[in-house]
This record gives sequence, C-alpha cells and structure tokens, in this order.
Amino acid sequence: MFKENNPYKRYRQTQVETAGPLELIIMLYDGAIRFCNQAKLAIEEKNLNQANQMLQRAQDIIDELNINLNMEAGEIAVNLRSLYQFISTKLVEANIKKDLTLLNQMIALLTDLRSSWVELQSSQKQVASVGE
Repeated sequence: MFKENNPYKRYRQTQVETAGPLELIIMLYDGAIRFCNQAKLAIEEKNLNQANQMLQRAQDIIDELNINLNMEAGEIAVNLRSLYQFISTKLVEANIKKDLTLLNQMIALLTDLRSSWVELQSSQKQVASVGE
C-alpha cells in the first residue's frame, strides 16, 4: 500500500480506519451533503460538468449506504432503503434538470437523516458511559 504524502488525506484515512460503524455512517452523510453543496455552487456558477461530477459522487455515497443496509434490522432498514432510493432518484433528477430547489430539498433530507444518526450515536455513548 502506498503512503499518502498529503497530511490532510493521511488524517482522513486514519479517521476512517479508526471509526466505528455509526461514525462511518455519519461521515458518509457528511460527504453526500458536502458533494450536494458543491454541486449547488457549481450549478449557480454554471459549471455543469462540475455539478454533474459532484452529484454523481453524492449518488455513489447514497448507493453505498443503501447497499450496506442490514435488512435483518427490520422495518427501519426497509424504511431507510426506501428513503435512499428516493434520494438517489431525486439526485439524478436534480442532476438532469440542474434543479436547485430539488437539490436543496435533498440536502435538507440528508441533513435530517444525519442528525438522527448523530442522536443515535450520542445515546449509545451515554449508555456506554453509564455502564462503566
């Protein structure tokens, strides 16, 4: 494996390698939201190629979240799968139409979902610290 010389990239790599499952999910949401915001900026600047690339990266992250769902978790996994498919479809539509309104709606939805995962992570940390 080659060694990364960029300190930021090394830091991010270490962060990913040492993260727990919930932290990884939150990082994926962070990435999807960041790419959507970058796409929004690119659309506003009429840089349609850049917008396309950023939206495709966001879609890749949503697809990754969807693929890695544990469907044995029951109803919540089924609901998340539906949400991820909805978001993915809407990101494709926003990309085709370069629709800022639709993109803003997906950013808001992703931000809400991310908040739910952060809340879950906080509650798990509280339970763990009470048990110590």
